[in-house]
Parts: sequence; C-alpha cells; structure tokens
Amino acid sequence: MKLVHTLCFIICILCVSLWHGNCEPVEDKVVLLEFMNKFSPSRTLNWNESLSVCDNWTGVTCNEDRSRVIAIRLPGVGFHGNIPPNTISNLSALQILSLRSNFITGFFPSDFSNLKNLSFLYLQFNNLSGSLPDFSAWENLTVVNLSNNKFNGTIPFSLSNLTQLSGLNLANNSLSGEIPDLDISRLQQLNLSNNNLHGTVPMSLQRFPDSAFIGNNISLGNYTSVSPVISPVYEPSSSSEKRGRLSETAFLGIVIVGSFLGLVAFGFLMFVCCSSRKKGEDDDDAFVGMSNKGKMSPEKAVSRNMDANNKLTFFEGCNYAFDLEDLLRASAEVLGKGTFGTAYKAILEDATGVVVKRLKEVAFGKKDFEQFMEIIGSLKHENVVELKAYYYSKDEKLMVYDYYNQGSVSALLHGKRGEEKVPLDWDTRLRIALGAARGIARIHVENGGKLVHGNIKSSNIFLNTKQHGCVSDLGLATISTSLPLPVSRAAGYRAPEVTDTRKAAQPSDVYSFGVVLLELLTGKSPIHNTGGDEIIHLVRWVHSVVREEWTAEVFDLELMRYPNIEEEMVEMLQIAMSCVVRMADQRPKMSEVVKMIENVRQTENTQTRPSSENQGGVKLSSQHDNDNDNSPSSTSSPLPKGSD
Repeated sequence: MKLVHTLCFIICILCVSLWHGNCEPVEDKVVLLEFMNKFSPSRTLNWNESLSVCDNWTGVTCNEDRSRVIAIRLPGVGFHGNIPPNTISNLSALQILSLRSNFITGFFPSDFSNLKNLSFLYLQFNNLSGSLPDFSAWENLTVVNLSNNKFNGTIPFSLSNLTQLSGLNLANNSLSGEIPDLDISRLQQLNLSNNNLHGTVPMSLQRFPDSAFIGNNISLGNYTSVSPVISPVYEPSSSSEKRGRLSETAFLGIVIVGSFLGLVAFGFLMFVCCSSRKKGEDDDDAFVGMSNKGKMSPEKAVSRNMDANNKLTFFEGCNYAFDLEDLLRASAEVLGKGTFGTAYKAILEDATGVVVKRLKEVAFGKKDFEQFMEIIGSLKHENVVELKAYYYSKDEKLMVYDYYNQGSVSALLHGKRGEEKVPLDWDTRLRIALGAARGIARIHVENGGKLVHGNIKSSNIFLNTKQHGCVSDLGLATISTSLPLPVSRAAGYRAPEVTDTRKAAQPSDVYSFGVVLLELLTGKSPIHNTGGDEIIHLVRWVHSVVREEWTAEVFDLELMRYPNIEEEMVEMLQIAMSCVVRMADQRPKMSEVVKMIENVRQTENTQTRPSSENQGGVKLSSQHDNDNDNSPSSTSSPLPKGSD
C-alpha cells in the first residue's frame, strides 16, 4: 500500500509539471466508484470513470494540486439504506462531508473516525439512529449538524474536546440525559431543541438563547435571555388622603401607556388591512432566506414558506450538488422583478452562483407543473439557458438556472452610461441576434412543434461562452396568469394579437424577437420617453422614420464608429421589420429568420462594402412602405464558421 501511495504521488507530481494540474486522485477515484456501486442514489450522477473527478463529478471537490478529494457534497440525491463501510471513510484527506436530506438509515458509521481531517459534517434530515459517536477522533471539526434524525442516548462529553467547534445542531432527535458542560469558547451556534433532555443549562451554555433548548424538560430558571417587561411604577404616598387616588405621575403614566397601546392597536389594524395588498412585495424580501439584508435560518425559512418534505427536482446531467436547504441558507441579491416573478442570484456555501426564479401567480397544479417542467428541462441547446432544477409546493414555485456573469443584453444596452459604459460593437450584436434566433427556433420545434417561449425580450437574453445570444425564462408565460402592464418596457415586446387574446403563440415570439432586433439596431428601449411626457413605442417610431426618406438617425449612435457596416444594418432592419408586421400569419417562421440573419454577414466580400462615410441617405427597400411584405432581400453569407 505504501508503494501505491508513493507511485500515485510521483504520477501526480509529473502530471502537475507536464499537464498543468490535470492529474487525477487515482486512489480516491477508486474509493468513490466503489461507494457509488454499493450505495447508488435515485438521482443519476455523472460519476463516470472516463470523466475527471476534479472537473466533472457532481458534488466532488479536490485540493489545489488535484491530488486528493477534500469535499463530498451530495445532499438530496436519494441515498437509501446504510452507508457502506470502508468507502467514504477511506478518503483520508476529506474535510467536508454533506449527505444531508437523504434516506440514510442505520447507526453512525464507526469507521468515520478515520476521517482525521474532517471539518464540516452535515448528516441532517436522514433516518440515522443509535448513539452519537465519540467525537474525540475529529479535533478539526468546525460545524456538526446531525439534526432531524433518530439518535438516542446522551450527548457525549467528548464534544467539549472540539476546540475549533463553532456550530452544533442536534435538534429534533431523541437524545436524553443532562446537557454536558461544553466549555468551547468558539461555539457560536447551538441548537439542542426538541429532544428528551432534562436538568439545567450549564453555565458555559447560558449565553445561548432559550430557543436552543426548547422542547426539552430543561429548567431555564438560572438565567433568562429575554429582557423583562417593566411594569408602570407608581410613586408611594405617605399621606392617607392620597391612598384612595392616583398620583399625578401615575395618572400621566397611564395616559401615556394608554395612548401608546392605542397607537399599537391602530397600527396592527392597518397592518391587517394592508397585508394582503403588500404580501407579494414582502414575500420577495423573505424568499427562502435570501435577502441582501442578511441570512435567515433554515428553520424559519422552511416554516414560513416551504414544505420541508418537498425537494428540489434536478434534471439528468445536472452537475450541481445542493438542495433546498442550501437555497435556504444562501446569501443572495435580487437581480430583477419581472412579469412572471423575481430573479435572485444565490451564492451557495461552495461559492457556486445560480439564478433562482421565484414564480408568482402560477396557473398550473402540481402534476401539470411537473409535466411542463420535464418538457422545459429536457431541452438542451447552446442558445437556450438550461433549466437545472425546480421546486413545487403549495406556497412556492422555483426554477433554478445557471448564472451568466455578463448580465442580460438589456443591461449591456441600457445599463451603465457615460465613460464607464462598454459599447456593444456590431459584431457582438450580430452574434446576439443569431444566437437568440437559433435558440427560439429550437424552442419552436420542441414538444411536437407546439412549444412557445412567450416572453422574448432583451432582459431574457444573455451571452453564452461563445458570446452568442442565449434565451432564458422559457415557458413562464405558459404557466403564469400574469401579463405586463399596458405601458411598460415588457409590454413593448408584445405582439398586437396577444393584447386581444392574452395568449402567446409562436408568431408572437417572432414579433417579440423583431422588437429585440430593433433594440439592437437603435439602442432604444421598446417603450421609452423622449425627455418629456411623451411615450414612444419603438416599432411605431421606426415605422414612422422609414415611411419617410431613410436616414441614419434610426441606428444607434454607438454603431456609427464602425466602418463598412451600413449594408448589414439595413439588411438586419429589413429582417426586423418583417418580424413585426401586424398580421401574425404574414410573419416569417423563426427557422426562416435564422437563415436570413446567417445571410447578413458576407465575409468573402467585406472589402467591397461601401464606406460608412457614405451611409447617410441610404434608402430601405420598398417593403417598409408595406407592413405586409415579409420577404426581405438578403445578399450576404453566414457569420464566420465556428462562431456558434
């Protein structure tokens, strides 16, 4: 065995030096494959021998030199039964182990004592039973969470030897006996609630609130963490004449207290009256513990809005290793509040960033919702933002996506102003248009050609790794009862027929995409102000310009700096105008739009394009004098090969 370790070490050193760290922890990989063979989860994981452990395996993290596995995070993947011995326990470099929210049974694995480097242990929400282990083996333990299991017996005094321990949660078990004196100076979070403990709280733990001990037969008489309510104090009177009446001070006190209580009662009534109206806004800030004001404890968040028995549903091939509790504990920021819900960026404990869409006004029941999510989740295309997971309960419906760090096309176009603004050049705008068109075209062939996006707009288009447009928020219009306000930026993308039918269709997706093209060409929002009170609709404005003599004024001023692009811009404008014709049956299909955009860029003849200095006075083809003509001429070839 020592010889094997030596050989592996030598191989890894060679790998680091020759292939810049592409080495694999060979022994740990064998251990994990054996663990998976003996303890297969119900959720399919990508633990394939041909894939890199450190780069591809779900829930696995390696150290910097990729020589050892240091973290296993597999919450909520559907493990059933006893943890097989001599598997996980052989990962001697393991620092983080999270197998929470599964269906693990049996006693606490005795061979876990071999994990000398273990610092974080998360086994909560399983069905483990028997006594708690002797904690003397893990001197580096920082956080221990064994809550919501079936452990019995006493709390081991060996916990007091864990000098690095900062968090301990043993709540909701069947532990009995007295609480040991855990004199650990670093301990900051403690929860022993809902067990069968008795006696008193030791002095070393009396700094923690009552909530850490409730649900036990424990006397809290030695201390209290709640500030006492001070009753009104009357001045004593030595005169017998004053015994039958209140002093002036006492009377004044009663008046003040009475007025205060009246204000409190009035405030309470106002709160009750307004709570239903403000519920949607308040819930946004309280979402699953995610708020830029700080974190909410998992217990509070679950009790408020979540059904702890429901779990996130992941789609096959998803490499994420987190569950609902991760989202409850995640720090997050609000990315935006849209027509169909609020989007959050959640930062998980392993620094993974995801986007969580919290839906509102969902019209589907659970069965229909799950079936529709399966349709959405099965769509895999490089120009469609992939749905990674979803959650459904009576009060909450969530969708989880990858996070795109460059922001939306809307933010890139209309975000920063002034010197800090990074302009979108023409090539980037072409790639955005082509990628988004390909994504929408793919959506339209799914589900027997019946799938509709229903909410195409620049804030739902992102740049993928190839800097092409990638469409997000697929299907939200189908499952929601919401429509944008009559005058809003979102309403500016809406096809005329949607206003009447309140139902999106594939031709209305084409219209919305045409508005996005106009947005890319003009740099203007679909609905915007001119500086006064006048509201300008982009489609109407462009029509009014092209009905007169064509001028370069319609194009974004930022595009004027790029030479030899006016012909391509005119062709793109023709495509956009064909998409936004009023009659739905006269719009092209998205597959046709893709071909049109591919033909805009003729790389072989770029040198023959006229100079941008001569672009003023270029006239659009006569099709723009007639909204019903949807066959713009295209004289160019596709974008360079390999661009998408």
